[in-house]
Amino acid sequence: MNTPASEQRLEQLREKAWQEGVVPGRGVDVVGGPIPRKPGYYGQPVVKPPVWTWEVPLYFFFGGIGGMSAVIAFGAVLFHQVDLARAAMWSAAVAGAVLSPILLIMDLGRPHLFLNMLRVFKHRSAMSMGAWILTAFGTCVVSGSIALELHAHEIIPGALGQLLRVAAGIFISGAAILGTLLATYTGVLIGATAIPAWFLHRTLLPIHFGTAGLGSAAAVLELLGHRIAALNSLGFYAATVELALLVWLSIDKHGAADRAIHEHGTGWQIRISVERSARARSPFLWFHSFGSALVFDRRPGQPNWVDRSRQSFRLRSRIGLRG
Repeated sequence: MNTPASEQRLEQLREKAWQEGVVPGRGVDVVGGPIPRKPGYYGQPVVKPPVWTWEVPLYFFFGGIGGMSAVIAFGAVLFHQVDLARAAMWSAAVAGAVLSPILLIMDLGRPHLFLNMLRVFKHRSAMSMGAWILTAFGTCVVSGSIALELHAHEIIPGALGQLLRVAAGIFISGAAILGTLLATYTGVLIGATAIPAWFLHRTLLPIHFGTAGLGSAAAVLELLGHRIAALNSLGFYAATVELALLVWLSIDKHGAADRAIHEHGTGWQIRISVERSARARSPFLWFHSFGSALVFDRRPGQPNWVDRSRQSFRLRSRIGLRG
């Protein structure tokens, strides 16, 4: 039988949940972590663990690369870096328009299930919006890549060539907008779940996913040989933001609810991946780790293997962050 004290306590919890969205405190936190192993109501767990397989983390990773590659391509077009724009658009096409749909269909199990998601448009559903964003992004990025290649090789001269140039600009602009949504909607998707560790940080997740995708896209383009200062600056920016997010997560703790991102295997993976990303982009940290001889003692004509290693480290760290 419920006592007046317990009823009053429940009313207080309801009010706090309505105002703040989260109710920390004794009697509310799940003991043992965000996904309890002990049964709850009727022998069932209170929070069901996600049933995702390996395709979903890879979809997050390649979707981030594809989306942010389109953003880099848009910037390259604005500053007349045609070669960089072409490489970025092809990277966006392969990662965002080829690999991402394949991974999503593999996770769904059957191709027609993906087509069923396009039968309706639900602006309140992150999954429905994601399917539409991925479809529209693939259309823009493939069309933009073809138009840009035709314009770069001057296959169609005259007025049609100028029209093709305008079409390439329109498609690349659309791909950049949709690419930003593609790289960040996955953070919204997992933040809108009942998993406490994700729900508590739902505001930071889109920022984290977008920044990680930007750093990964810049790393891929640098590994392809585009060694320019702008891409290097993007890498520094991404590493700085990721490091700031890690510091914020270390300060803004919510007890047992987000224990998974601070302790045990997942906590170590997050810290190690961000630390490796920062090392890959910070000359001071490289000096601290490997000594000045490895970084600064470079003779003319020698291969820049240190810079290549930095790009490889950063790319691998992004896989760890997004997985």
